[in-house]
Formats: sequence, structure tokens, C-alpha cells
Amino acid sequence: MDFGLEGKYALVTGGSRGIGKAIALELAREGADVAIAARTMATLEESAREIQKETGRRAIPLALDVTQREQVDRVTSEAAERLGGLHILVNSGSYPGGSDTATGPIETVNEDDLVSDFDVKYAGALRCARAAIPFMKEQGWGRIINISGGNARNAGNLSGGARNVSLVHLTKTLSNQVGRYGITVNCIHPGTTRTERTPSLLDARATQLGVTPEQAEEQDFAPGSPRGNAICRMVDASEIGFLTAFLASDKAWAITGELIAAGGGVGSAVYY
Repeated sequence: MDFGLEGKYALVTGGSRGIGKAIALELAREGADVAIAARTMATLEESAREIQKETGRRAIPLALDVTQREQVDRVTSEAAERLGGLHILVNSGSYPGGSDTATGPIETVNEDDLVSDFDVKYAGALRCARAAIPFMKEQGWGRIINISGGNARNAGNLSGGARNVSLVHLTKTLSNQVGRYGITVNCIHPGTTRTERTPSLLDARATQLGVTPEQAEEQDFAPGSPRGNAICRMVDASEIGFLTAFLASDKAWAITGELIAAGGGVGSAVYY
């Protein structure tokens, strides 16, 4: 299927590694030129070279701290200028799961770290969307995809869960505001996803269980495991990229203000 992304221009925050990098790579495979933004330029440059080599599309690395509005406005404008426009924004810039000091019991939660997590994921996405929307309005076409997370549906993580919920609210609110300009806004909840961080996380899990990393993963995703999902395997970051490319495509006009979970069927609750 032709997604109609040939000649489109995308900005992906958190694009230097993990899910953000996988999304940027998939958009480039579909014919889009991409700007990838994160805090560390060295990692960005390495990822940009990899994307360009594999896809033949332009990949522009841009250092960005999404908590700074001046930087967001400047970098978004630079991305649009260097690419030739801006059609797609993917907000994927945050630390997965939230700060360790802001996720536990209320007695020990560090308020400053919790607020910082919201500043990055929620307010950061708001800042980036606000900066990108004028460029999308100019051409009467735009796609904003917010990468949230499955913790929004699970009580327990005071930072990671709550900021994900807020991003869903932002998604629906923005979709109502900008749909008339030909801009759609959607949200994705990844679950446990294989990225560059996975080997170290599996090593720690294996040590906890007293097994090999391969056995730890097999146990966690075995049928009926409370840590697993319906498909009994870990979702790969590339699969989040596939979904994002569809939502960014010309085929997804009818979908806006929506949330799509992409965790392989986690849990047994019914959402309607």
C-alpha cells in the first residue's frame, strides 16, 4: 500500500534512539525526509547517518531540549526551513517509565522530578505541537502523533502513568482544534517494546529470577503470565514505526483524536 508519504517532511522528537528512532526510520522508508531531535547531538548524528544510509532519504539531526520553549520554536522552524516544510510531527521525547524517584509510593515521590517528567512529556509535546501547527496550516495538511504509553491504563506509577493520561487528553483536545485545517492528531500507547535498552533490562530481570535473559523473556511472555500479552512475545520498536507511518499517511484521514494501544494485547480489560 502506498501511504502517500513520498515528499513529506517529518520532525521526530526523541528520534536518536528507541521508539523515536524506529519511527523516523520507518517514515524515511516510506519516502519522507526527516529531522530527528533529542538532547545529545553525537547520538543524533550517528542515527541520522544510519537512517540516510538505509533509506536514501535526508535525515537531519537537531539538538533540542523540549522543556525550553525558545529552543522548541527555533528548532521547529529550522527543521521546516532545512527540510522545505513540515507535514508530520511525532512527539516521542521522554524517558520511558518516568523518573525512578517519581514513580513509587506517595511518601517517597520527589515532586520536582514528577513535575519535570510532565514538563518533558506533556508540556514538551504541547510546545512542539504549538510550534509545528502553523507550518501545517499553511499547506492544509498535517499529522501529529503523540507516543504515550500503556502505563496510562495501570494504576501504580504516579509519574509514568499520569503523564501518559495527560497526553491522551492533549491529543483529543488538539484534534478538535485543528481538524478544520486538515490536521489530524492521534496517540499511541506502546507496551513493553524491544529497543536498545532491552538487553540491559533483561539482564537485570534474569538476575532477579536466577535464569538467563532468554529464559526471563520467555517466562515473562508465556501464556497467562501477568507480565505478558495476548501475542506472547515482545513488540518490536519497528512495529510502533509501522503504526505511526499509517497514522501519518494519506490513508488515515478518518482517524483523529484517537488512541491506539500497540502492546500486543496487554491485559483483559474491555475499552469501549
